[in-house]
Amino acid sequence: MPYVNIQITKGATREQKAQLVQEVTASLVRILGKKPEHTHIVIQEIADEDWGFAGLLTDDWKKQQSPQSQTET
Repeated sequence: MPYVNIQITKGATREQKAQLVQEVTASLVRILGKKPEHTHIVIQEIADEDWGFAGLLTDDWKKQQSPQSQTET
């Protein structure tokens, strides 16, 4: 019984989540021969302030990127 845990920052639409579930399930069926009815997928949405990388919390990182992306356009 495959169990897949997908962790993302908040903001994905219901349609995007449904597409993730469909495509991950299809990959497990195609690549590993698993049965879709035995496949479990959990999507965990994590607040930007609870996710960190590059030495920063994601919300702080996004704030730093905003001025830079505005000058590039």
